[in-house]
Amino acid sequence: MALPPSPGLFPDPDSDALKPLAERMRPRGFDEIVGQPRLTAAGSALRRALEAGKVHSMVLWGPPGCGKTTLALLVARYADADFRAISAVLSGLPDVRKALAEAEANFARGRRTVLFVDEVHRFNKAQQDAFLPHIERGVIVFVGATTENPSFELNSALLSRCRVHVLEAVSGEAIVAALERALADEERGLGRLQLSVAPESLRLIAQAADGDVRRALTLLEIAAELADDGRIDEATLTQVLADRTRRFDKGGEQFYDQISALHKSVRSSDPDAAVYWLSRMLDGGVDPLYLARRMTRMAVEDIGLAEPRAWRMALDAWDTYERLGSPEGELGLAQLAIWLAIAPKSNAAYMAYNQARAAIRKTGTLEVPMHLRNAPTKLMKGLGYGKDYQYDHDAEGGIALDQQCLPDALDGTEFYQPVERGLELKLREKLTSLRAARRAARGK
Repeated sequence: MALPPSPGLFPDPDSDALKPLAERMRPRGFDEIVGQPRLTAAGSALRRALEAGKVHSMVLWGPPGCGKTTLALLVARYADADFRAISAVLSGLPDVRKALAEAEANFARGRRTVLFVDEVHRFNKAQQDAFLPHIERGVIVFVGATTENPSFELNSALLSRCRVHVLEAVSGEAIVAALERALADEERGLGRLQLSVAPESLRLIAQAADGDVRRALTLLEIAAELADDGRIDEATLTQVLADRTRRFDKGGEQFYDQISALHKSVRSSDPDAAVYWLSRMLDGGVDPLYLARRMTRMAVEDIGLAEPRAWRMALDAWDTYERLGSPEGELGLAQLAIWLAIAPKSNAAYMAYNQARAAIRKTGTLEVPMHLRNAPTKLMKGLGYGKDYQYDHDAEGGIALDQQCLPDALDGTEFYQPVERGLELKLREKLTSLRAARRAARGK
């Protein structure tokens, strides 16, 4: 006959012994939360409301490991409500309906349910709409967590029924405080191990966590498992922190924020910031060819004819990366970012193009002046196509100054206005003189 397992050999699945350190150290009250003083400090509006039992449906927006799930649990605690969690990554509409049915049953018994929806931005419109009537009737206190901008990712109908609370990446100092608490806590943390960790080591772990408390506690737990004689030293950290990655989302708001920062740093002629943001994006895994394409756009849009070589250099850097690949080709992109930032700037051509397009939308299909029209047939010549056209090479100075090239309705319009920087300074001088000569020749 098989013997029952020893109680000490197989821990209770619900016990803390099987939970990772980050879960064991999850804050049980506001005073244990680190890094979100605006929302959780004594006297803050959210804390006062929850402690008074005045809970509301909300969306918690912030990076990973900043305390979104913890806040949702505290909402349920202070509301004296049941807590039900689903993940938009793992759940579909049937799971949503099941959770809402359970909440309905609770509501019928006079008890509220806090429904926590992690990664709520991954739900489609139909799935998000399923929550609306239950929020309105008070069946659930809805708490959605997202790492993406709610205004872009969530339905306006859902947002109108929730208050958005913005959480920030946790500072290094706050993460160190969380690590110190875990090292000292004998009940939930690592206090019983009596680990020896230098303050500098804790700072390195906090830096590697990149604003994520959960990640920091996980790194500390791994270091504790690898520590010899209870000491987490430099050799241990070298193993634990190898190949760490920075926080980045190749398709989310951080991606667009960082490419915006790169473009605006170039436009502001700040080469240090430009090479930093380029490196941040490469470090985060952005396709280098995407960056090459975007910097070519910068050369055309923001530098233009003030330094025409920038356009050629952008194409050369693009070609260099395609030939060399990573990591050598990335140096060409870095040199390009620095050059573009230092180069003189002009958006005059870009503005001229946009103004010409606006004029076309406003004036419609204007006729080509007769003297500029092509006249390949006898009939067309007989109709006056090409009549009185002046061949500029035969004119004095190589320019037929009195010849009109714009349609009559736009005659005299000046779309291109060169700036007084770089090569365009010389172009401005020449164009100003040329335009004055045209007006004089045509009696305008």
